[in-house]
Amino acid sequence: MSWEENVRKVVPYTAGEQPVKKGIIKLNTNECPYPPSPMVEAAMRRAECDDLRLYPQFPEKSKLYDTLVSYHGLDKEDIFIGVGSDDVLSMAFLTFFNSGRPVLFPDITYSFYDVWAEVYNIAYLKKPLDENFCIRKEDYMGENGGIIFPNPNAPTGALMAVDDIEEIVKANQDVVCIVDEAYIDFGGVSALPLLKKYDNLLIVRTFSKSRAMAGARIGYAVGSRKLIKYLNDVKYSVNSYTMNRMSLELGEACMQDEAYFKEICNKIIATRERSEKELTALGFTFPRSYGNFIFASHKNVRAKEIFERLKENDIYVRFWDKPRIDNYLRITIGTDEQMDALFKALKGIV
Repeated sequence: MSWEENVRKVVPYTAGEQPVKKGIIKLNTNECPYPPSPMVEAAMRRAECDDLRLYPQFPEKSKLYDTLVSYHGLDKEDIFIGVGSDDVLSMAFLTFFNSGRPVLFPDITYSFYDVWAEVYNIAYLKKPLDENFCIRKEDYMGENGGIIFPNPNAPTGALMAVDDIEEIVKANQDVVCIVDEAYIDFGGVSALPLLKKYDNLLIVRTFSKSRAMAGARIGYAVGSRKLIKYLNDVKYSVNSYTMNRMSLELGEACMQDEAYFKEICNKIIATRERSEKELTALGFTFPRSYGNFIFASHKNVRAKEIFERLKENDIYVRFWDKPRIDNYLRITIGTDEQMDALFKALKGIV
């Protein structure tokens, strides 16, 4: 017998390309095109290098934790902080999806969900989006082992109404329902008010998109204190010191600058709306997006060809060679200058 027979084998998550070439236009990983708040830069200058020899505080003892509690108007036991929302979601899969019944999520969605399910040996079923790339709430009303979906969804950008989310949560109070709100700040309405009514609902947020801090790896979950306690029990059984000192300090500084946060969100929304008009004029179609990206298909030119030819112009967008979406490109919203360069290149292609 070979030792390899006992290795857990999975197909890993494939992130967007991270080219190191200078001068490229990178619109493939939904990063914010603007820098973090100036308060973050100031906090970096104040940071004491000598502190790095010491273990960090537990997140629950940090100023970031207190700031998030105050920001959302919650009790202290209602928030869990992790190393980006991916860490938070991974802990949630490990903690809550253990019934043996299949977890439900859309067939077109964040492609890490099935990876975590495979890693943790969790049964799952993918529910097809409708012809408009929207979630059908009726598909989530039967027996299951848990539910997770992003809102707005990724990569489609479609938004589900809070009333529809409530119907799903209310019909599934025997399992944990997770709403991944990575893109909620770009025009959506949050499901956070539902937390007052349902103790089986967990909402996950990230600093990587609207907070412009993907490199700091900060994510958090909000839910009932019972859910959060179970999450912490699992986390502290795996790794007590998950958040580094610098991220905790910079995250707290970021949360102090609400005016800057709103400014860059509004910039991205305005550029997204202008981009929708430009892409329509070029012959693209797409569902209305509530994220910091557009999920577009051209009526004449195949997505893969556009993807490859844009790369020749040092412009990177996201393409998946998968059923139903192999003729779509996900285009992250960049600065106005970056988007103008994209439109110019597209005119020469399509």
